[in-house]
Amino acid sequence: MRALLLVAGLGLAVGLPGFVGAAGRPTPDARPAPSFTLPGRAGPVALDSLRGKVVLIDFWASWCVPCRQSFPWLRALHDRYPARTFEIVAINLDKDRDAADRFLEEFPAPFAVAFDPAGKTAESFKVKAMPSSFVVGPAGTILYAHTGFDLRKTKGIETIIQEALTP
Repeated sequence: MRALLLVAGLGLAVGLPGFVGAAGRPTPDARPAPSFTLPGRAGPVALDSLRGKVVLIDFWASWCVPCRQSFPWLRALHDRYPARTFEIVAINLDKDRDAADRFLEEFPAPFAVAFDPAGKTAESFKVKAMPSSFVVGPAGTILYAHTGFDLRKTKGIETIIQEALTP
């Protein structure tokens, strides 16, 4: 799976939006986010427990070069929005937990980090490349999907988050 994701990731490094129209609004193709409960650094991480919040789910791995660029942005994003309305869940797909822990030493994460070494959650979200991010609205619907990381596209992702946070 790692080789497939790496090859796909190289081809999609510029990022592909999905499930949203030009203004970041949900399209009729929007679907419920698959439910998950995974082991995390501070106990289980369950998507259902975050219902009512906007959640950015980010799939990553220690070997993913763009993930090294995305984690500082995720940390800054986490610092900009209050936890009562917005959460980030970074789901690691490494089979070796030590590799993930070394990555997190280099790129500290003040947000929830969960571990899915079998990749079942990534499969349920239909992850094709690393990193892959999904914005989930308060009702549990995927509002936006993005593959790859490009710092120039982060403003658009943040606009979608802001719109989802606005009642």
